[in-house]
Amino acid sequence: MTVQEIKRLRETEDRVEFKEAKRNFNFDGGRHSDPAERRRCVLGYVVALANEGGGYLIFGVKEKKELPHEIVGTTFGEGKTGALEDEIYKRLSVRVKIEELFDSEKTENNRVLVFKIPSRNLGDPLTFEGVPLMRIGDSLRAMSNAELFNILSERAPDFSATICEGLTFEDLDKKAIEKMKIMYADKQKNPSFLQIRDERMLSDLQLAVNGKLTYAALILLGKSDTIDRYLPQSRIIWEYRNTETQIHYDRRQTITEPFITGIDSAWNLIDQPTLNLNHPIQAGLVVYNIYDFNREVIRESILNSYAHRDYTLTSDVVIKQYPQMIEIINPGGFPKGVSIDNILTVSSTPRNKLIADVLEKTGLVERSGQGVDKIYSETLAEGKQTPDYTRTNPHQVTLRIRTQIADESFAVFIRQYRNRTNHILSAEQVIALSEIRDGNIINIHSETIEQLKQAGLIKNVERSGLKYILSDDYFRIANKPSKIGEQYVAGDIEHILLSLQGSKKKIGDMEQDLSEYLTRNQLKHLLPKLLKDEIITSEGQGRGTSYSIFPKYAHLNSDQMLASVISDLKKKYE
Repeated sequence: MTVQEIKRLRETEDRVEFKEAKRNFNFDGGRHSDPAERRRCVLGYVVALANEGGGYLIFGVKEKKELPHEIVGTTFGEGKTGALEDEIYKRLSVRVKIEELFDSEKTENNRVLVFKIPSRNLGDPLTFEGVPLMRIGDSLRAMSNAELFNILSERAPDFSATICEGLTFEDLDKKAIEKMKIMYADKQKNPSFLQIRDERMLSDLQLAVNGKLTYAALILLGKSDTIDRYLPQSRIIWEYRNTETQIHYDRRQTITEPFITGIDSAWNLIDQPTLNLNHPIQAGLVVYNIYDFNREVIRESILNSYAHRDYTLTSDVVIKQYPQMIEIINPGGFPKGVSIDNILTVSSTPRNKLIADVLEKTGLVERSGQGVDKIYSETLAEGKQTPDYTRTNPHQVTLRIRTQIADESFAVFIRQYRNRTNHILSAEQVIALSEIRDGNIINIHSETIEQLKQAGLIKNVERSGLKYILSDDYFRIANKPSKIGEQYVAGDIEHILLSLQGSKKKIGDMEQDLSEYLTRNQLKHLLPKLLKDEIITSEGQGRGTSYSIFPKYAHLNSDQMLASVISDLKKKYE
């Protein structure tokens, strides 16, 4: 979001709350005794906006009925945005992202502070001092009983927890029950569980209620013929194709086993020696083995599909495998409240919560709700492309994972850290490292930044504005520069040149192009230096100034241009 966009926002339509807050603003109610006054604080507005589906609290802007709004500037939270994010999370368990913007049309009182507030979780209203809040005009009031009921009613009934009428203990697979019992005892670190009766274990896991079995029991433990009789869509279909363009499959197999054993059968099909190739990466004397398909990632993806799929739809979970990609499709779109944009940040409730709970209690998943994080982090840690959910629609979730190792150096960087420290990075930390590698720190929580700094995995680049890059270890492995003398960060030059390639742009256009990587202040710091070093050139004056690539480099393709520019700058500054 830019300052120019902020000036055109409308409070109601765009879910935004403007406050002048030129010097200060109540954070948590302060010394006010009147409840209405206490609510008119940062925490109160965060709660209210989150309850409305998310939005923005913006300081330093004077709201006007006629657009554009006037920028009046704010000094609230200067130098403390990270501490503010941490305190909000501590008080409300909400990850708010705070960003400082500056109005380029003003020379003073031009700072704008933007609180980006995510939506509350599905069926879970947020409260401030025990009161669920909503905005009404300029005030914050408690939700009515009807409004609160509507939110609580968002929680859909759990299909997997409903009773499967007619299903008996004789319809369950004894081998699957025995395997679940072993897993349950191991996960709970209680060997005595191996001796309990089958019926007792099923009751403990709520797969049996008052002697009657649930659909979760059928899906996880039912015999093949029983599953075909009661819920034939509870199957996995595996297909293999030699190319991604062909319609007809080369191999196909339907897995009708109970899921507790069927997931192993699915993995065994995927992991055939000729279909899941190993790609050894040499790093000094050490060889790191990376396979086309990572066992943890694939199993987590299949587990997710069973916990989140819609069993009322008569479609199967389908796994389509290719030499360079795997596609896992499960019926039903994302659960309510989940989208491609928030899939890594929202705490979703699985459609089939009982199945998810059993998978967690028996150790098939580490923690319910963390599957997507693991899929992303393990894939990125192998230097592969980001998992792709873009083909998801309201009727089905489609996950694509590519086999290509796009950044071997990153994979080695992560593996060497693990081996050196015997420490496993969290999903959030791996994802953050990937974002920093790509020049983006906008959506990374300040606590994660601090953890990565303490671990020596990233470093701060001292210059205008806050900027982090991966540590020197990564650039040593990749055999490419991180900084060029004390003048430039190589990644910044790359972003600017690619933005300008084949075009002329004003600083405002570049700010929009590079909003994930560089702030306007950073651009204002870098562009004069690049002009002086004849890497770029400019036309016009003042606000009319436009920038383009210096003629010496303009005719080169992207790779040649970047290599030539970096070579010239290294000769000058190193």
